[in-house]
Amino acid sequence: MTEAADDLELITTTAREAGLLATRLREAGLETAYKAGDSPVTNADLATDALIKDRLMTARPDYGWLSEETPDDPARRAGKRLFVVDPIDGTRAFIKGRPWWAVSIAVIGNGRPTAGVVYAPDLDELFRATAGEGATLNGKTIHASDRDIVEGCGMVGDARMFAHPAWPMPWPDMRIEARNSTAYRMCVVASGAFDATLALVPKFDWDLAAADLIAREAGAYVGDHLGRPFVYNGVKPAQPSLVCAAPRLAPLILERVRHIALPN
Repeated sequence: MTEAADDLELITTTAREAGLLATRLREAGLETAYKAGDSPVTNADLATDALIKDRLMTARPDYGWLSEETPDDPARRAGKRLFVVDPIDGTRAFIKGRPWWAVSIAVIGNGRPTAGVVYAPDLDELFRATAGEGATLNGKTIHASDRDIVEGCGMVGDARMFAHPAWPMPWPDMRIEARNSTAYRMCVVASGAFDATLALVPKFDWDLAAADLIAREAGAYVGDHLGRPFVYNGVKPAQPSLVCAAPRLAPLILERVRHIALPN
């Protein structure tokens, strides 16, 4: 078994265990607080983060660690590999009992994901990938769609953004649906259930890393709105924006958004 394949099995087992813990804690009644920016965090976020860290760092003590729910340690940049974790991506959906949340775990080497898992417990959907080996959903190979026109495409995003009058080229009619988890949005593009997702706000590495690999291994484009691929484990672990789209659709979306100047 290759190192990436071995890592994939480890993070898969851990993601499943974390998802089970999260659902049990929700059933018992959640305790919710709010971080800066009015972002909710529950006792389940913290407990699953602790569980994941214990399982992964016990198995790979020489790997670095980066998680939404753990204070950042610059030492993460020194190791040959790094775990990037969002224990509950889509906490608002999780709190409300909606299924659009996921456990997201990636392994990063040289700034790029080598193994990734996104597990949506309420939907019983497990997305997995290793670099160069394709992507799967519940063990079956997945592929991004062959959509090549924007009109009528399936877009995961905020309908209000697409309807804003400031767009120089108005967006055509699309099937637009919201999903709380960024990682899950990218995975439904990877599976072909939707054709694209777009976010013109910064996204942290833990929002993206696992699903980035899954989507690219399924043939989708993943990068920022200027067409640049993501490089992970930087000093600031964040990316400026997100475009994840079917390969023939991506250039058409990038054409519509390249002009936007986002704050640094």
